[in-house]
Amino acid sequence: MAIVKAVFFDIDNTLYNFDKAHNAAMEELLKYGKKEFSLGPDSMKMLLSKAQCLITERLGTDSPAIHNRLIRFQCFMELLKYPVFTKAMEMNQIYWDTLLSVITPEEGLVSLLEALHSLHVPMGIGSDQNSYIQYHKLQKLGILEYFSFIVTSEEAGMEKPAPGFFKLCIEKAHCSPEECIFIGDNIRKDVTGALQNGLYGIWYNTKQCENKKYPIIHSYKDCIKAGCIQLGSNIIIKN
Repeated sequence: MAIVKAVFFDIDNTLYNFDKAHNAAMEELLKYGKKEFSLGPDSMKMLLSKAQCLITERLGTDSPAIHNRLIRFQCFMELLKYPVFTKAMEMNQIYWDTLLSVITPEEGLVSLLEALHSLHVPMGIGSDQNSYIQYHKLQKLGILEYFSFIVTSEEAGMEKPAPGFFKLCIEKAHCSPEECIFIGDNIRKDVTGALQNGLYGIWYNTKQCENKKYPIIHSYKDCIKAGCIQLGSNIIIKN
């Protein structure tokens, strides 16, 4: 690999534990559904799932709007035949307020960002989702200031692993693809997508699984070595 001129990170399940935060947010939504609509957990989940299926049928899977929770809750209200859309706004507020209140950076992440910053390695974000909420996540995690460029699927107009998404990342980083590292938890979107577009893709996976096909990071705290940073099995950035 050429000299590393940029390191991109996905956000969800890469910089923080999305699954844990999402479960906490859903618990609050289920309480709201019971209180406002007298819906049990199974009925609430079924209607929310059906609402998301409707959105996917209309938009396909390559539209950033499929991540918009407010649209999902709007469709939920329509399925419920309860056209009081202030309730959709309340649901949206409950979901995101809860999620943002519980998120914390992955272990060792801040130290890694500090180390890369000290070596003058520019860092970026490459994430599906809309920009507004992703900015809020980075701000809540206390790491927004570390990033020199941000790309969301909302801005790119397409979801990973579309070539146009990675092209925009490269354009913002002002480097060639082979000089750019992309770290993410999703093999198809982040790792294979990056590799197919000439970037060096690294899989972030905290589970100690056997993997010989892709470079892997199990913990960010393991990336900082004496006198250097190691990303994956063979990317070493020295002082």
